[in-house]
Amino acid sequence: MTGSFTLAPLPWDEKALEPVISAKTISFHYHKHHQTYVDTLNTLVEKTKYADMKLEEIVRATAGASDAGDKKIFNNAGQVWNHDFYWRSLNPNKTEPEGKLASAIAASFGDTAALIAELAEAGKTQFGSGWAWLVSKNGKLAIEKTANAETPMAKGVNCLLTVDVWEHAYYLDYQNARPKYLEAVLGKILNWEYAGKNLAKEDQAVRAAAE
Repeated sequence: MTGSFTLAPLPWDEKALEPVISAKTISFHYHKHHQTYVDTLNTLVEKTKYADMKLEEIVRATAGASDAGDKKIFNNAGQVWNHDFYWRSLNPNKTEPEGKLASAIAASFGDTAALIAELAEAGKTQFGSGWAWLVSKNGKLAIEKTANAETPMAKGVNCLLTVDVWEHAYYLDYQNARPKYLEAVLGKILNWEYAGKNLAKEDQAVRAAAE
């Protein structure tokens, strides 16, 4: 590895998400796939204008790039950011939406069950590899899905939670049954506390812009 990006530590022990996601899946996903994106990104940005940028800056600067080299940088930077965000979107201790997040869910979806159903549908219908996202736009919550390394963050959208639907996220545990993986993750280990903190960031950004 030649650059400055490092593999961020997991927010919980590798066994913590069992039986929803096995330690074996986490080990391969984190130490093999995620680590490779980090290592490749470091190699690609060396001696480029991106070498001293923060990760989010690189993702936004290379999103939609037509240059082949910049596309490679985006694919790896996006995957590093997405995976960092995915790990934090999961919590081995079951949580529930509270406060402003709970109110926003009620206003946008009716209830949490309806939100989860839409998020599951986005994950199930994402063709090929990709991600399902809970995002906030001007205080209203919405569901998005993206392919490969794409992320709503690159377009300035505030992300609250994500679920990885690349096969390496679930195949060892669920084989080709992506819906079963989504049902387990969405019903048991979503980190609603993290989503609430991310929702608050949008308010902070609005206040800062108004000052």
